[in-house]
Order: sequence, then structure tokens, then C-alpha cells
Amino acid sequence: MKKLRWGIIGAADIARQNWRAIYDSGNSVVAGVAGRNVERTSQFITQCQADYAFEGMPRVFNNYHQLIDSPEIDAVYIPLPTGLRKEYVLRAAKAGKHILCEKPCGLCGDDVQEMIETCRDHNVQFMDGVMFMHNPRLRRIREVLNDSRNIGQIKRISSMFSFCASEEYMRTNIRLHSELEPAGCLGDLGWYNIRFSLWTMNWQLPHAVTGRIISQRANQSSPAPTPADFSGELLYNDVSAGFFCSFLTASQQWSIISGSDGSLSLTDFVHPANIHEPSFEVNQVQERVKCCDCTGAHTDSRTYGQDTLMIRNFVNQINSGRLNEEWPRIALLTQRVVDACYESAVQNNKLVLL
Repeated sequence: MKKLRWGIIGAADIARQNWRAIYDSGNSVVAGVAGRNVERTSQFITQCQADYAFEGMPRVFNNYHQLIDSPEIDAVYIPLPTGLRKEYVLRAAKAGKHILCEKPCGLCGDDVQEMIETCRDHNVQFMDGVMFMHNPRLRRIREVLNDSRNIGQIKRISSMFSFCASEEYMRTNIRLHSELEPAGCLGDLGWYNIRFSLWTMNWQLPHAVTGRIISQRANQSSPAPTPADFSGELLYNDVSAGFFCSFLTASQQWSIISGSDGSLSLTDFVHPANIHEPSFEVNQVQERVKCCDCTGAHTDSRTYGQDTLMIRNFVNQINSGRLNEEWPRIALLTQRVVDACYESAVQNNKLVLL
């Protein structure tokens, strides 16, 4: 089987995780990496290759354009800052490269719409990098929600995703830069809250949203502050979804779906504590979803981790010869709701209609 050849644009920390996911996928390889500094890019490849070695040493590209234009690359993973993504997504699509894009995908919904249309015009796959969407646990949760005997009619969705960043992080990280990541914690963390709410509602858009910036911070080079604590509400006719995301609050990643007859809860909806058997609770009774083929004690393998499944699913879709139109559609829906929440927040919690 010919393996898909990945190019990584930017040596961000998340790229290290996806390097391993590509390694564990079994159907693809890292063929090259491009960064802002050739020496640091070379070090990145050497370090990653030392831990998870591909048969051939991935190539160091001198710049992003060289990687995108290379015939040695089939697909690109783009973990660049949000403010830079559009340019490289458009160029990669026009070069015929399939695209896995970190979130938020763009600075606004119109940009993401253009990115998706360009990918479609050039017959390349687009997907955002939300790993939990590929976890088998989600399929089982859908089965539970579809059976009205479990929690009845959904009435409320609540979620929180946070971590307490260090002073060094707050001083230097790009997520606190108003031009590179203007949505701050809303874009970086709230994307997951909103995605989970939309998924729960079978991709139905809320009729209105509100958002509130509770606190703001700026890194040492940012022209202006960005959201560091953010809360939002998604309003449906008979359902509401509330979320809180933060760079300044102790690590939490929980979600609760409350219904007329019961509830479903997760303490780890973004990053499962157990990748082999992620769990959730229905009416305070735990259910585990076995994702692995371990016959005894679980191994250290990440073959069935949601990050690996994301890569494997993406490559399998490309190999099928058909574009998955759902992946770009839900990325755009998520972006539209993120935009509306941010618009509400900068207008003092004004109700924004969708």
C-alpha cells in the first residue's frame, strides 16, 4: 500500500503529537517539515525521528512555499497561527494538497468559506484538527442520546474547557497575540465547547448567541489584549448551551447534557483520560467504550487513540477517491458560531442572531 506523504508547515508543539499520530496511523508518513528557521526545523525533525522514526528521514524544506509546491508532498498539516492560515491553506489547495488545518480555521467565517470553496474547486480534502470527533465514544454517545428512554428530551448542554497557564506562557505564547490569535481562549478552547454543543444538536445552528469576555491578557509583543476567560450561550427554541473557557482556570474539560428524564456527563470530553476505554456516565452509571484490541492488560499503544484515528480517517477518505463534504461543513458551522459569540462579547454581551 502506498502511504500518504505528509508535509508539516510549522514546528509547533501540537505538530509533535501529530507526528506520532501519523507514525501510528499505518497509512501515512511524514515526508517533510518547513519552519521559519531551517536549523530549528532540522532539530525538530531529528528529535521527532529519534522517538518515532520513519523509514526515510523527512526532508527539511527551506520555507513553507517550497514544501507546498513539492511533488514529494500529498497532504499538509497546518498548525500555524490563525492569522496566517488562510494564505497557506489557499496556496496548498491550489497546489493540489489535501489539508488538515488546526483550529480556529480562520479569522472569520467568510475566510473559512473561501478556503473550503478553494479546496472543493481543486478537488482536495479539507478537515479541521478536532480529534475527539474521531473517537468511537462519540458514536456510542449518539446512540444513547437517540434512545429517548435514557435522558429524554435534551434541555441544556453545559461545558467547560480550561487550563491555568504559567506566567511564561502568558508572556510569550501566540495565543495571547491579538493579530495572530484575536479570539484568544475562545478560538483555542471555546472551539471545542461549541463543536461539542453543535454535535449534540445534530449540527443545528442556534437562533442566537451571546458572549462575554470576562478577562483579557496580552503577551509581550501583542498590540492589544485577547480573551483569557470567556463565557457564552447558544440559544435554541427549547434548548440552551452554555460554555466557559479559560487560560486562567485550573484544568477542566467536562460536559453535561441534561434532559427531561436524565443526564449524560463526561469529565474528559476533549482529551480522554483512557484512550483505550474512554468513558461517560448516563444517570450516574458509568459506561466504557472499548476502542482497542488489547486482549489482556492495556498496552502503551496509541494505535486507537483519537489523534491516530483522525489521521487514519483522513487518509482513508483521500484513498477512497471521494471528498468528505461533512468535515468542511462542520468546520464552517463552528467558525460561524465562534464569530457570533465574539461579536456579542465585543458589543457588551449583545444578542447576536444567526
